[in-house]
Amino acid sequence: MKLLFNIFFILLLLIAFVPFFRRFLFHLLVGRQLVKQQERAYRAQQQQEKARTKPGGMRVDTTPPNANDSSRFKGGDYVDYEEVK
Repeated sequence: MKLLFNIFFILLLLIAFVPFFRRFLFHLLVGRQLVKQQERAYRAQQQQEKARTKPGGMRVDTTPPNANDSSRFKGGDYVDYEEVK
């Protein structure tokens, strides 16, 4: 029982104070799943890009004609307020 406690204690100290060991343990537990999830997201994004591309292979993003008009804001509703002390 004491041997098990010593092993657990040493493992806990390694995790707490040795950054290399902590990175290695994190990579074993989480890193592989994280990489797989990123690859899935990248593939899904690529498929969406292919779906948005026109049949001729050219994709054109257009902006609305009034996109550069910064004076579109005509005002708004104003609310009176009272300062509470």
